[in-house]
Amino acid sequence: MSRPSNRVLGTVLIAAALFGGTFLDAARQRAAHEPALQHTEALVERLRLSDIALFTEARYTRHLTQADLHSPFQDHPVALEHFPSGSLLPPPKNLLSRHEPLDREAAPSD
Repeated sequence: MSRPSNRVLGTVLIAAALFGGTFLDAARQRAAHEPALQHTEALVERLRLSDIALFTEARYTRHLTQADLHSPFQDHPVALEHFPSGSLLPPPKNLLSRHEPLDREAAPSD
């Protein structure tokens, strides 16, 4: 007779084995794609590319090194963020340290 806890344990063990298998598969695929990765690395070095483009939506999420705190709100100061990637990445820490934490100081209007 199979207890429910035995089924749960079996499911967790199978899931853990499959999860471990993903690492083995990733190592196998990386070894297979190593020449292409080396070619891309050489191309990046030859073209002197500075950083990667994480998202393709807005200029302030494409190149985080070129963003400022006001870029998302260039249409209007109180405009809502309309790109999903803008809510995934916070502004760089060096920008946050130079500005006052206005969200903690502002009082709601009556």
